[in-house]
Amino acid sequence: MTLVLSGADVRRLVPIAACIDSVEHAFLQHARGRSIPPAVVAAHVAHGGFHVKAAGLLDVVNGRPLFAAKINANFPANPDAHGLPTIQGVIALFDAADGRVLALLDSIEITSLRTAAATAVAAKYLAPPVATVAIIGCGAQSRYQLRALACVRPLARVTAIDLRADRASRFVRDVSAELGVDASVAPEPAAADRDTNVWITCTPARRWFLGREHVRAGSFVAAVGADNPDKQEIEPALMASGAVVADVLDQCERMGDLHHAIETGVMRRGDVRAELAGVVAGITPGRLSANETVIFDSTGTALQDAAAAALAFDRARASGAGLAIDLAGPLAAASVRRDAGVPA
Repeated sequence: MTLVLSGADVRRLVPIAACIDSVEHAFLQHARGRSIPPAVVAAHVAHGGFHVKAAGLLDVVNGRPLFAAKINANFPANPDAHGLPTIQGVIALFDAADGRVLALLDSIEITSLRTAAATAVAAKYLAPPVATVAIIGCGAQSRYQLRALACVRPLARVTAIDLRADRASRFVRDVSAELGVDASVAPEPAAADRDTNVWITCTPARRWFLGREHVRAGSFVAAVGADNPDKQEIEPALMASGAVVADVLDQCERMGDLHHAIETGVMRRGDVRAELAGVVAGITPGRLSANETVIFDSTGTALQDAAAAALAFDRARASGAGLAIDLAGPLAAASVRRDAGVPA
């Protein structure tokens, strides 16, 4: 039987703190060679695109290996134009030992959780000890980002920046009530608090807006929005002046803000400080000094999807949540009997 989990199921089953722990463990396992390496396929269409991300983790649920494949549609204009989410999709979770389809999960909640969890893991190792935060882009992902960051760093103050002032104001109202943090709106990065030391960018921008003049020395920048080659949030010169940590270097080289820094000639692949997995495992250095600006290029990897989906699946089985279906059905059963030499 295959377990079907809705977004509501995932929300009930997976608190952000548990997801952070699972994602951190996935990066650790990847560094130790205990993963099925991540892969990406992308297709672009008018007003959006589709991407498939896949990876696996060994010894995840009861010592068995798991493989996850996510198909996401990403249409940034959806909320305003159609009243639909920007991201819609599904995750298929497989037993990597025998190929069984263990679960099908709505990808919206998993993607939101695991993206924010990766930022929190990076911040745990790379951010200053107390966070004065500026979040640029106040859509749905921004709330997950701040919740996750609050799990690993105390929040001194939050500045919300968005092209739409009403959206930034709603974000400030919501996070002030939920997290009890002092939050305010700024019209642009230059107007953020001068002591801002954590910047989180989660926008669909196609030209950079956060530059060297905005970011003080010693800051941590989580560049979250650039998940295809056409998107860009960070000035290439800022990338070149800081210590860059990639979630997956091959992927960031093709589609992250690193891609644009390399394309403009201010960086080379060899200039990247580390991958996050190496930092988590203690194999490669992360932050070297308090005055160093560290940039986490977060393009999103299926290692995160596999970790979050495995956590949801394990908790669903333990609690009886979700809907169990016979996905293969009687035709597959007949095929098995024929293959075994048994009349169907």
